Amino acid sequence: MAGVLLDQVEQDPLQGWRVGTVPALTGLAHLVEIVGSDWQRRTLQWLQGKMFEHSTPAGPYLVTPDEVGHAADLEVRCEVDGAVMQQSRTSDLLFSPAEIVAYASQAITLKPGDLIATGTPGGVGNARKPPVYLQPGQVLRTWIEGLGECVNLCVAEKAG
Repeated sequence: MAGVLLDQVEQDPLQGWRVGTVPALTGLAHLVEIVGSDWQRRTLQWLQGKMFEHSTPAGPYLVTPDEVGHAADLEVRCEVDGAVMQQSRTSDLLFSPAEIVAYASQAITLKPGDLIATGTPGGVGNARKPPVYLQPGQVLRTWIEGLGECVNLCVAEKAG
């Protein structure tokens, strides 16, 4: 649910563009990954369910890593119409934001302003029994300790 914005990259003549160390993390913000589950299930690759325009709200604030202890142990929560669907702590992430940026920089060119998703807690709707999917009119609220909240109203998909 949290994203990482990059500030600076440096070029290594042998390795190409790489991100520096933690100072390359300008800040942390919400990144709400809304997935088109019908598209995601079409193949074994999940990217197609996560690539739609207007389906990844971000913000509303950007905080510097030092303001939130480098995101070492922040509470993360997602609610739909007030019901808690996901709740965890950033200390439960398999990799820290800095480690994720360092790893991603080995495979893709990162530029200032890039936003990288760091992961999501368990409880995603598609994995629930029975599955739970967002519906038009529902309110999706994500909250990250020290980063505030991001509130979004679900609307019906436009035809065409």
